Amino acid sequence: MAKKHTYQLTVDWTGNLGSGTSAYDAYSRDHLVRVGTKTAIEASSDPAFRGDPARHNPEELFVASLSSCHMLWYLHLCATNKIAVTGYVDEAIGTMQEESKGDGHFVDVLLRPRVTLGAGSDADLAMRLHEEAHRFCFIANSVNFPVRCEPSIDISQP
Repeated sequence: MAKKHTYQLTVDWTGNLGSGTSAYDAYSRDHLVRVGTKTAIEASSDPAFRGDPARHNPEELFVASLSSCHMLWYLHLCATNKIAVTGYVDEAIGTMQEESKGDGHFVDVLLRPRVTLGAGSDADLAMRLHEEAHRFCFIANSVNFPVRCEPSIDISQP
């Protein structure tokens, strides 16, 4: 039987500069993302949309969600297949297309994980497990655009 999981959070707009949204340039896009008692994430809109470049924006967090989900599944699959991952860095890139009327959508995300394996690990299996991780990734299964993965594998020397 399928299980349902619920994720609850609060987004708190902190950008009222005194006159609220009385004009497009009269307010800040700053907000806090709060999840329970965890440290709040200071967020804003993308700088292209009058956001604070020092804060995370929803588009970055969205791409980070895809990257994190893939990584966590990959690490799980490596552990259950007796492959020792000793390092993992993903330099992911998301591409969003903004339309002439201001609406937009993501058209592609490219994950580029660089994985380091312990000496003696099966690099071929480790590479194939990226495909399996992609099939299991909850976030990738929830989007309507391609999420591509171009991994590289390095093996530590004994």
